[in-house]
Amino acid sequence: MTPTHTRVRLLQGLALIATGLLAGAFGYGAANLVPAFGAVPLDMRLSFHAELMKTNGITMQAAMAASTLGSLALAVVTRGRARLIAGAAGLLTLASFLITRFGNVPINGRIKEWARTSAPPADHAEILRRWELFNDLRTLTALAAFVLLTALVLGRPAASSERRG
Repeated sequence: MTPTHTRVRLLQGLALIATGLLAGAFGYGAANLVPAFGAVPLDMRLSFHAELMKTNGITMQAAMAASTLGSLALAVVTRGRARLIAGAAGLLTLASFLITRFGNVPINGRIKEWARTSAPPADHAEILRRWELFNDLRTLTALAAFVLLTALVLGRPAASSERRG
């Protein structure tokens, strides 16, 4: 096994694991947490949501960074179809980050305030629906990236997609 082949395989593994964890975490939230949020009283949802965001902030940012960097690094060391697929996966995980940063995070800040004051605004249901829409979008982009990387890793051996020279 050549050093280049080994590097490609390691990057494939990193990108696939990180993106799988990201898609899994977002998928779990969409499938389990969001329905639970809707089934409990509003004050409980707001308190739990605010507490959850304290721990999620660091772990999810790390997962998004590892997914994006792993996929883009894989795009750099491969060529042809493999480069396009890895690059697309990197852009999709970057989209997950951007959706989170500019969609979910500002709403999370509002939810923290509501949980502290126990005074959500009259339009809180619409704001929470918007948070859920952003959550669905970031989940789909992370899942699409994971599917692309899985197809890439299972579709062709790393040696055939290495950069020559």
